[in-house]
Amino acid sequence: MPMSSVLRLLRMVCLAAGAFFMSVQLVNAAEALPPELEKLKVSLEKYKDPVVAVREGYFSTLGCVTFAEGTMGVHFLNPALIGPEPDPMKPTLLVYEPVGDRLELVAVEWLIPLATGVKPKPELFGHPFDGPMEGHEPLLPAALHHYDLHAWIFKPNPRGVFHPVNPDVKCPEGPYTFLEAPAKMLPHPAAHQ
Repeated sequence: MPMSSVLRLLRMVCLAAGAFFMSVQLVNAAEALPPELEKLKVSLEKYKDPVVAVREGYFSTLGCVTFAEGTMGVHFLNPALIGPEPDPMKPTLLVYEPVGDRLELVAVEWLIPLATGVKPKPELFGHPFDGPMEGHEPLLPAALHHYDLHAWIFKPNPRGVFHPVNPDVKCPEGPYTFLEAPAKMLPHPAAHQ
């Protein structure tokens, strides 16, 4: 076989292999959410408009929360949903990323203060909550001991759906962006009984 034919064949094999590996990488990067999280996402689509969220009881905590290892974003809290049992279809918080002059819904969060009387460590979707921990100052007082669980259902998180921060989310520079330190973890309240 002439050298030019070998080179053409080798080029085609390389192109085919590259296309295969790129398609595999794209499939992995865009993994589908589990059915229960997909159902939650569909039910919350209306909150892509933060004005709708406010009308339905979610109020902005004002600041954009970021950490050295990633960002959470701007939290909208619905106080009526705070209790000792998490409702998988009604997250306590909606999390938005400021993008230009708008807010984009990126995640949801369930927050359970220890003051609600929560006894066993909460769990949703087969995933245990983080905590208990102190509040995230300056937006939550340190004395607000709580459990929380994030779910990045509107923006993929390379660290995982339930990781508390997302390195692909950004806060703008300004007075309402708060660089926080990780919250101090606490012993589970049942350990003191």
